[in-house]
Amino acid sequence: MARSIWSGSISFGLVTIPVALFSATDDHTVHFNQFERGTSDRIRYQRVNERTGKEVEYADIVRGHEVGDGEYVLVEPDELAAIAPGRSKSIEITGFVDLDEIDPIHFQKTYWLAPAKEEYGRPYALLTEALAKTNRVGIASFVMRGKQYLTDIRADDGVLALDTLYYADEIRDPHDMLDTLPSGNRPHANELKMATQLIESMAMPWRPRDFRDTYTRKVNKLIQDKHKGRKIVVEAEPPEPTGTTDLLEALRRSVEKGRRPARSSSQVDDSSKAELAEAARELGIKGRSKMSRDELASAVKRATRKAS
Repeated sequence: MARSIWSGSISFGLVTIPVALFSATDDHTVHFNQFERGTSDRIRYQRVNERTGKEVEYADIVRGHEVGDGEYVLVEPDELAAIAPGRSKSIEITGFVDLDEIDPIHFQKTYWLAPAKEEYGRPYALLTEALAKTNRVGIASFVMRGKQYLTDIRADDGVLALDTLYYADEIRDPHDMLDTLPSGNRPHANELKMATQLIESMAMPWRPRDFRDTYTRKVNKLIQDKHKGRKIVVEAEPPEPTGTTDLLEALRRSVEKGRRPARSSSQVDDSSKAELAEAARELGIKGRSKMSRDELASAVKRATRKAS
């Protein structure tokens, strides 16, 4: 069983529900160590006093914040802990807002919340169902690992999810950050019509299971190929940018294709028979009603490769 990374309670009105917090996501990034090129020597990083050149123990390190002209204010860990807000370990809901009102740019990371003990399951289930019925989320703040987070608490398939949110002053204004903005470059009417048709022709339902981290898979394959001395396959270069004069023609040809994004082999393998039958219908595969799941998968793969 997974271990909780935080424990405390949710409070709204006069209701308090003890809960435990669990990470909702996994990071599958392939991690590398560093070596000096041409050798098998690892690169190590040390905490070194820049004046003496000697390594410093972690317990002897304090934090410092520059206040100008090379002057620093040093702060002890105990001093930071003493002023930490919310030391009572409480997620205090200040109000409820419609989930659709939150701009996705505010979402940071998602966690699962569980009742701390079985005896707290009833109020937990009550809050979960009430949030689902109203399509509202509780806006709250809490402290974890020395940092205060703005969060929402929402219902997700019978359990409570907690999303950490960016504060308003943490979100950058694109007009201040971007060097080039499309000001004054309004599209022609026929280009807009064609682009709209292309978007509609590529409409698809949102099914997260249809997508895989193909880059991580390629990194792992690269490592295996190098380990076994196999030839490295180089991917094709990305397409060139579409020129302004070629834009309408590129849109027209894209609409004529009218195809959905091709399924990868892994997506086909993970699909149910009903999903494969639907894909076979879209691809115009004959005799699909009499095929087994494996036969459907093979036919979809062949048709997808041909369409690509």
